[in-house]
Amino acid sequence: MKSNAAVTNETTVVHRWTRDARDVGEARSRLREALAVWGLEAVEGSALVVLSELVTNAVRHAHASTEQEIQTRYVREAHGVRIEVHDTDDELPAARVPGESGGWGLILVDALAERWGVDEWDGAGKSVWAVVSTPAGGEAPWHA
Repeated sequence: MKSNAAVTNETTVVHRWTRDARDVGEARSRLREALAVWGLEAVEGSALVVLSELVTNAVRHAHASTEQEIQTRYVREAHGVRIEVHDTDDELPAARVPGESGGWGLILVDALAERWGVDEWDGAGKSVWAVVSTPAGGEAPWHA
């Protein structure tokens, strides 16, 4: 469950997580801290939901051994934050028909993020990312 912060600087924060559902809350805490430092409290609610959905999908659906780590990367952008979740599974995420048993994750990401997508990741796996911006794309002040 422990995070291993690989990179932390003025605009990027990277953590590695075990594939444990309890790490979702810890990942949210680290994102909340970064958003506060960057003065991006205006996007906190949406960003935390997006992160929760992406990390939960990686924990639940990525076909990888439990020893494989998940990496989160938060990047400060001019109008918000880019949230990336890397896992070692090459299978792309697919929206499901939502219902009582789930399937709402990517629908929520699509509704809350300005844009989102999937990129190949160096080595094995993929990076699912989303950009959450300030309301109406307003300029958020830079805090370091």
